[in-house]
Amino acid sequence: MFKKLFKWVILPLLVLFLGFHLLVAALLGVWKFMPVTNSMFMLAHRLDGGTVTQTWVDYDDIAKSAKQAAIASEDATFTNHHGFDFDSIEAAIKRNEKAGDITAGGSTITQQLAKNLFLTSHRSYVRKGEEAIITLMIEGLWDKQRILEVYLNVVEFGNGIYGIEAAAQHYYGKPASKLSREQSALLISMLPNPKYYEKNRAAKRLRNKQRIILRRMNSAALPAPSAKSDQ
Repeated sequence: MFKKLFKWVILPLLVLFLGFHLLVAALLGVWKFMPVTNSMFMLAHRLDGGTVTQTWVDYDDIAKSAKQAAIASEDATFTNHHGFDFDSIEAAIKRNEKAGDITAGGSTITQQLAKNLFLTSHRSYVRKGEEAIITLMIEGLWDKQRILEVYLNVVEFGNGIYGIEAAAQHYYGKPASKLSREQSALLISMLPNPKYYEKNRAAKRLRNKQRIILRRMNSAALPAPSAKSDQ
């Protein structure tokens, strides 16, 4: 019985698991140096009949204020951790236990990137486990500047609007390099629910978050240049 179970159930699942992670590793190896112009979220949007707007921009072509806003809002300890903020995770677990559902994730920028690139928005502990594995792979293969660069290029800012360049052009008619502090803070404030805030940019909650990010931005630590960028 066990041999049959192993042959027809366990072994195929192991092969699928290993094959998926080999593919992830290969893509991360390529994307370490090449622009990332697709993600699982973009693919899902296209398969649903939508149009994706995204233009890749290099790290130095993204306004400093946008990088500071992302860290201030999404991951204050980004430059210090190795993919996980355990204090935030513990707080999220407590909130989930209280709510009786998975309502909070405590995700870092790297975890959000892992989800955006390779997974779905479906919430479950299985997906969180897979997200954790890919997060470790990203942190092991990429430096912090690359992680932040790719994150800002693939995150969703509205219906079919992906990446900070497309968002800057869509909402302000300017390149991401020219975003002001107020504009950067507002765009990053949209990230929890971009499709809603695209149509409700005067929402009180959105504006309150913008003000909070603006207060925190100057203390947001940006990642140091990698050895490669120093050469």
